[in-house]
Amino acid sequence: MPGHWEGDFIKGAGNQSSVGVLVERTSRLVLLAKMEDATAASALAGFTAKLNSIAAPLRQSFTYDQGKEMTRHQELSAATGVRVYFCDPHSPWQRGTCENTNGLLRQYLPKGTDLSIYSQDELDAIADSLNSRPRATHAFHSPFEVFERMLATASITSASVH
Repeated sequence: MPGHWEGDFIKGAGNQSSVGVLVERTSRLVLLAKMEDATAASALAGFTAKLNSIAAPLRQSFTYDQGKEMTRHQELSAATGVRVYFCDPHSPWQRGTCENTNGLLRQYLPKGTDLSIYSQDELDAIADSLNSRPRATHAFHSPFEVFERMLATASITSASVH
């Protein structure tokens, strides 16, 4: 089902900087959010902005790990209309799409680097690079192409509801 997202933080050197990661489970579309730090306030602001940039029919749920940066999850739900779920402790396979994406992102954002040096525009360019990359799982269509089809289908479906 389209519209279900997985999320995580990629942390930089000394856990002093971070980037928020959102991955749509069906299309594998990636969105990156610049975070001021690794706090709950930054997670709330960054994830709220990114989730609200997505068409409402394609933002149904958000699955996260047990990180303390999500302590304000109820405010996130209220601000976005997205249901927030948490994985079981020490169970990264419950967010497998995001874990795989984090591995791909480390090609662009190596461990031990200061992530605060990246602007939102640079993070968007990294996401665009991943989103335009054809995937075998989608018959070699890109996440952009798959998400675009999902968006068109969601628009038609919501327009036909009375």
